[in-house]
Amino acid sequence: MGVRIRQAGERDREAVVRLLDEAFMHDPVSGWVFPDEAHRRRVHGVFLGVFLDTALAEGRVDLIEDGTAAALWLHVPAEAPEEEDDTPARMRETADPDNERAELIGRLTGAVHPQGRAHEYLLLIAVSPDRQGEGLGTALLGPALERCDREGLPAYLEASSARSCHLYRRMGFAFTDSAIRLPDGPQMWPMWREPGARGSGGVGRDAGRTPAP
Repeated sequence: MGVRIRQAGERDREAVVRLLDEAFMHDPVSGWVFPDEAHRRRVHGVFLGVFLDTALAEGRVDLIEDGTAAALWLHVPAEAPEEEDDTPARMRETADPDNERAELIGRLTGAVHPQGRAHEYLLLIAVSPDRQGEGLGTALLGPALERCDREGLPAYLEASSARSCHLYRRMGFAFTDSAIRLPDGPQMWPMWREPGARGSGGVGRDAGRTPAP
């Protein structure tokens, strides 16, 4: 599928936050973090905006030119950071200070994140709800994974459903055997892709969520 992809910048922030908000409003993990839908609609975009600000400042945001899909990436070095990552606390403080789940999700995903080897981390990938099922996720991820292959870098993500886990397998990702079980909530599947790995095809017709700090 031929699409034009560019790097998003600060000028795109409002549009990308809106895309993330719409794409993940009914995601299982978002529903667990914010069980009350009315409340979720008030704070969800602010919460996801922390992910976006991190990617804009420290990583890369790939955006399909018409704004219908975006992927947020961070490069994770082999060396552990000297200071503890404060992103989970910032997520809670910024979006929903009284909601411990807004911080716990980051703590739980961070606890199983692979260490000791440099890799590309797919924070989130979003496709506009009215464009899902058209292969935009595949088109968006393909060039990024080809770049990983050229540079000899693994890629990592957390899938939020068995369906999206299956779709990512088609692009060469494999389950790490370290499932994240959210208390009284859904399971998440950490997945790792070695450079050059090939699955049975593209990521499928929709891109899944990879929510993590």
